[in-house]
Amino acid sequence: MEITWLDLHHSELSAAQLYQLLALRNAVFIVEQQCPYLDIDGADMTGDNRHLLGLIDDKLVAYARILAPDDDSKPVKIGRVIVSGEARGLNLGSRLMEQAINSCEKHWHSVPIFLSAQAHLQDFYGRQGFVAVSGEYLEDGIPHIDMERTLCP
Repeated sequence: MEITWLDLHHSELSAAQLYQLLALRNAVFIVEQQCPYLDIDGADMTGDNRHLLGLIDDKLVAYARILAPDDDSKPVKIGRVIVSGEARGLNLGSRLMEQAINSCEKHWHSVPIFLSAQAHLQDFYGRQGFVAVSGEYLEDGIPHIDMERTLCP
């Protein structure tokens, strides 16, 4: 199964792509995980933020949002990491994170990468080079842990 990856600045998103990514985030993070929270937080269409889309036959099956650093002392942030229910089991999570890390290194090559992981995914993100930088905490009722990936030499 061939996957097409799009790494887009928010200004490059079409209305259809924006609709697809918001619909996927809503379906998984709000409905499937039964977690009512404000997903549309104002960060999708600002600054140099980017969107990574994984498509199979023009259908969005994997997605991550990349938030540009607030300033030179802050890390780039990967968030809203998601694989659609029908595409799970295809190892897309690892491929998605590889694409997201590559995007971060391309656009912000000298900046550490940060993410707030659901705690049960700590080992998954650990295999991607992330290490815990906080204790476990609740975010929207779900246990999370902050993780960071430092620069490669």
